[in-house]
Amino acid sequence: MTTISAMTLLSRVAGLVRETLKAVLFGAGAQVDAFEAAFRLPNLLRRLFAEGAFSQAFVPVLAEYQRQRGLDATRELVSKTSGLLMLALLAVSVVGVVAAPWLVYVLAGGFAKTPGKVELTAMMIRIVFPYIFFVSLVSLAGAVLNVYHRFAIPAVTPVLLNLSIIGMALFLSPHVDPPVLALAWGVALGGLAQLALQLYPLFKLGMLVRPRFDFRDEGVRRILKIMGPAILGVSAAQISILINTQLAAWLGDGRISWITYADRLMEFPSALLGVALGTVLLPSLARHHSDADPQRYSELLDWGLRLALLLALPAALALCLLAVPLISTLYQYGHFSVQDVWQTRAALLGYSIGLPALILIKILAPGFYARQDMKTPVRIAIGSIVVTQIVAVSLMFHIGHAGLTLATSVGASCNAALLFYLLRRKGAYTPHAGWWKFLGKIVVALVVFGVALHFLADNAELWLQASLRVKITRLLMVMAGGGAVYFAVLWGLGFRLRDFNRKEDEAD
Repeated sequence: MTTISAMTLLSRVAGLVRETLKAVLFGAGAQVDAFEAAFRLPNLLRRLFAEGAFSQAFVPVLAEYQRQRGLDATRELVSKTSGLLMLALLAVSVVGVVAAPWLVYVLAGGFAKTPGKVELTAMMIRIVFPYIFFVSLVSLAGAVLNVYHRFAIPAVTPVLLNLSIIGMALFLSPHVDPPVLALAWGVALGGLAQLALQLYPLFKLGMLVRPRFDFRDEGVRRILKIMGPAILGVSAAQISILINTQLAAWLGDGRISWITYADRLMEFPSALLGVALGTVLLPSLARHHSDADPQRYSELLDWGLRLALLLALPAALALCLLAVPLISTLYQYGHFSVQDVWQTRAALLGYSIGLPALILIKILAPGFYARQDMKTPVRIAIGSIVVTQIVAVSLMFHIGHAGLTLATSVGASCNAALLFYLLRRKGAYTPHAGWWKFLGKIVVALVVFGVALHFLADNAELWLQASLRVKITRLLMVMAGGGAVYFAVLWGLGFRLRDFNRKEDEAD
């Protein structure tokens, strides 16, 4: 857990550097909207084919093969699965490149109101779409490495995408017209670099196998069967994101950019906590389920939920109270104006409310995936998406793009609550003793933490007018001071680090 969190932290820091550079060079206008829309579809397809439905179906089956059937059977499963995935991804990539002009209207029909915006978006779709081919194979390789408890390389791999985009923005943008095209070329190069990084670790494991095509293989058919309902669930979530992109596009230029800049800040703690925990939990939960050990299965879920709440709740409160300091320090330079700061803040406030729920979903959902139960989280996801869109359409006419991010939080909260309720009702998870006492102590620490942040942060105008050096120094002091207060209160209430240490090793 510590290793993957450290690698994820490195990736997210690189991502924030990327977003800062993008804000300085390109701001938050029509051209950045075009890039974000163009990148959104391959990114969504990546979540569908790789991190979403495919990974959820592949990891439990692969863990079972690795645990019970030995190396040769596991290699054969990886070989046949990679062949199927490559064929599907190649077809999707070709269709995306050919259909780029029509995809713009699927993504953001409101772009037609701005001359040249549709054409620019289509051009960038053609550049970034092959990324889905490479990064989905990266996710397959990462799933194999995670099952063998090689978490570091998959966790650090996204750094290469960020470095690629940073490099292209700095060195290629002066030589292309418009300069924002450099971001698209950075995505394409980043996908290839990520795949290259995974090859040697797979080779060392003996899992760098030649792709084969066998749709009748028992393991492949099981994965496809599990993927069916999972695709429905993940597709529902991705369709919701596409709808929100459409709604933001109709609200006018800059809205997609503001939401995206806020999303990057929200994803920092979400990835650091949720993705890291979820990545570690899924293969371990699958192993305990395969070993018919419900007690350890429940204990692992309980540990994940407590650790997530301990860290996610203060992160959400910090995003809310430090929105202007964070946005101003990271983005308010060059083409990124004070108006952009306030509009991005509005989007971030909507997201911050749902941050704990978004992190809890990444812990609760693997509780079902590890049991190869895809239907339950799918039904919950579809219902939550319906709620999200109803709330989004209702709020966007009153509070604009902030209504879209707030709707995302409402939907995530419904999703997490239902996942928790059904895990309890199915008997898969039984909370251990002491939860109410645990939550009471967290609330006390949060109150003190919030008061400390309020006084340490001071007023917004100070941040909007300060120099870069002053902003960075003061933000680091505020964050360090607030964090010290929070953990000091927890320590005073009896929390100790050893209480949350847990090691899941391959021998378990």
